[in-house]
Amino acid sequence: MTDKFARLTIDGSDNTIDLPILSGNLGPDVIDVRSLGSSGCFTYDPGFLSTASCESKITFIDGGKGILLHRGYPIEQLADQSDYLETCYLLLNGELPNEQEKAEFENTITQHTMVNEAMARLFRGFHHDAHPMSMMCGAVGALSAFYHDSLDISNPEHRKTSAHRLIAKIPTLAAMCYKHHIGQPFMYPRNELSYSENFLHMMFGTPCDEPNVNPIIARAMDKIFLLHADHEQNASTSTVRLAGSSGANPFACIASGITALWGPAHGGANEAVLKMLDEIGSVDNIDEYVLKAKDKNDPFRLMGFGHRVYKNFDPRAKVMKETCAEVLNELGINDPQLAIAQRLEQIALEDEYFIERKLYPNVDFYSGIIMKAIGIPTDMFTVIFATGRTVGWIAHWNEMVSESYKIGRPRQLYTGYEARDYQTMDKR
Repeated sequence: MTDKFARLTIDGSDNTIDLPILSGNLGPDVIDVRSLGSSGCFTYDPGFLSTASCESKITFIDGGKGILLHRGYPIEQLADQSDYLETCYLLLNGELPNEQEKAEFENTITQHTMVNEAMARLFRGFHHDAHPMSMMCGAVGALSAFYHDSLDISNPEHRKTSAHRLIAKIPTLAAMCYKHHIGQPFMYPRNELSYSENFLHMMFGTPCDEPNVNPIIARAMDKIFLLHADHEQNASTSTVRLAGSSGANPFACIASGITALWGPAHGGANEAVLKMLDEIGSVDNIDEYVLKAKDKNDPFRLMGFGHRVYKNFDPRAKVMKETCAEVLNELGINDPQLAIAQRLEQIALEDEYFIERKLYPNVDFYSGIIMKAIGIPTDMFTVIFATGRTVGWIAHWNEMVSESYKIGRPRQLYTGYEARDYQTMDKR
């Protein structure tokens, strides 16, 4: 029980309502409004700007201080000392694995990387120029047709098996999306490769060649997956939770998250960064475009700056910036886009306009440049994002269905017609 309350007085009424104030381990207090509906009122919060939709122990963000914690561990430490699969284990289980647990988890994921051969026939049904995200949505949803043995969401072992299958098979499906898109044969996963090595092999390998993955590029890919693994109650994660609240199977729920991620305001932001850098074209044009960005009447916007949650430097962007430099140095790429990006970052950190509005570079700012350097086309960027984010989605889904929950059912502020009588055709 809480001993703190917020008192709500409704104007023109003698009623006052005491609403409990709940405190988490970190972050701001929340006002529990669940009892408010019985008074004939609802809260109104379009975009959920001030609404906590659930209780969670997985990820914490302090946007003002630029803090991102996974199960209490700072993202910078995980990116520097951990790897993607170990972070997956952490998100799913709440603690870092010991040596034996990590080896067993990695082996389990490796054993689940293959997909049913019928999935290849499914892909061949897509048009040759289908967008990779459209294929990804369909393919992930279709997985539920193959795994009837583990769809009882009330069974913890079924949920664990589904989580392992999704983490393992999503990279295989992502690579199949790419291969179908460019008309090349699918590549089977190789068990001797690491998670990220295997993904790059399935993306860029051919049946004529033995796997040959640059370890620096593989590590960069692993960091991209890790830095996108989870980000609290964003649009796609909230979509997965809402779909899951109906009792839908995990494959359908993750497919719903992929569709939400597809939106350019969410998963498509790193693609928008590259398009912006292309539009600027040269370092010589930056001052002109910065002025355009400051002009509220000009449609041009600087992409990759600012964040809905972070009002400080995105901690993931710092790691991504270092990784970007490593990749370009390894590949010997003197990318003019990087020069533009570096100059824009310098301006954002020094110019009062950006400082006052807290428009710092975010994770999308550098991730697009890295993926372009690796050879991943822009229409695959969101698929890569989905691959990394799958573990976050499944961890939140599992957390929700492991406990008592209700189907999500928001209400609305109705502004349409009042009740009116049906008019026959001759009176309209």
